[in-house]
Amino acid sequence: MTRGLDLDRARAWLGSALGVDDPATFAAQQITGGRSNLTFVLASGPRRWILRRPPLGERLPTAHSMRREYRVLDALAASDVPVPRPCALCEDEALIGAPFYVMEHVAGRVIRRPADAVDLTPEQARACALALVDTLAALHTAPYERLGLGDFGRPDGYMERQVERWHDQLHRSRVRPLPALDELGARLRGTVPAAAHVAVLHGDYRIDNVLLDPADPGRVAAVLDWEMATLGDPLADLGMLLMYWGQAGERYAHEIQSVTALPGFLRRDEVVDRYAQQTGWTLDGLDFYVAFAHFKLAVIVEGIVARQQAGATVGAGFEGIDEIAPALATHGLEVVA
Repeated sequence: MTRGLDLDRARAWLGSALGVDDPATFAAQQITGGRSNLTFVLASGPRRWILRRPPLGERLPTAHSMRREYRVLDALAASDVPVPRPCALCEDEALIGAPFYVMEHVAGRVIRRPADAVDLTPEQARACALALVDTLAALHTAPYERLGLGDFGRPDGYMERQVERWHDQLHRSRVRPLPALDELGARLRGTVPAAAHVAVLHGDYRIDNVLLDPADPGRVAAVLDWEMATLGDPLADLGMLLMYWGQAGERYAHEIQSVTALPGFLRRDEVVDRYAQQTGWTLDGLDFYVAFAHFKLAVIVEGIVARQQAGATVGAGFEGIDEIAPALATHGLEVVA
C-alpha cells in the first residue's frame, strides 16, 4: 500500500468513476515536489490520471478542501485559463481515510530549480515569463460569476481576513519562536489597502505550480495546485508571484526564487508592467501584497515543519525546510521597511 493511498480499497470506486472495466489494473505512484496535499499518478494500462488528497496528520480548519479544488477546476475548464479537467470527486473518507479527487493527466514540464531551466535560451525564458504573467492575468479577468463562481468566496474584507487568518494559522502551527515573523505580521495589521478589483485567486501562483508545454516553454499547458483558490483581491496573487520572482544578485530564501534570475526572464518591474498591460489595472499599494506573500508562505512552511516534527510528512524534499520561514520573514521586513 502506498502511504496515503490504500489503492486496494479504492479500486472498485475508481473503476466505476473512471470507466475502467478491470480495476485490478490500477497502479499508483506518489509525485514528489509538493509539500502539502498529496499527489499521485494513477494509471491503468496506457491511461493516466492525477489523484489528489489532503496531507496526513491533523489538518487546520478550512484547509485542504477537495470539494473546493474540484469545483474551481470544473468551472475554469470552461474558461481561457489552462487547467486539468476534473474527472471524479470522492468525499467518503472511509475509502482511503480522506476525501480525494481525480483529474486528467496533462503532459508538461515543471521548473522548480535553476537546473530545470538551464537549457532554455534567453528567448525561451522570456516567452516563459510572459506566458506566466499572461496566464495569471487571464485568471484574474475571467468572468467568475458567469463561470458559476460568484459564491466561491467572500471578497469584501478579503485581505483583512487573510492577515488575521494567517496570524491564527501561525498560532496553531507554532512549534518554535520566530520573532522576525511575528514582527512582520504585526506590521501588516492595520495597513491593508482597499481592494480595487475582485477575481478568482489561485493562492500560490508561481513557476513550479504550472506545467509548461514540453515542446514550447512559452505556453502554459496547465495551472496546478488550486488548494487555496477563492475570490478576493487579485493583487494578493501578483504579490505572491513577485515574492517568488528573484533577480540576479539577490539573496534567496528558497531555490525557486533563483530560477527567474536566469538570462532572459523578465525583471520584476517588467512583470508588473506586463500584468498591468494585460489587465488594464493600476497597481497601487503593491509592496503590501509582496510583504504579505512573505508572511503567508512563511506560515505555510511552519505548518509543514510542524507536520514534519510530528512524523506526518511523506516523501523527500524537506531538507533545510526549517531555515525557510526565518529567511522569508527577514525579506518581508525589508519590503515593508
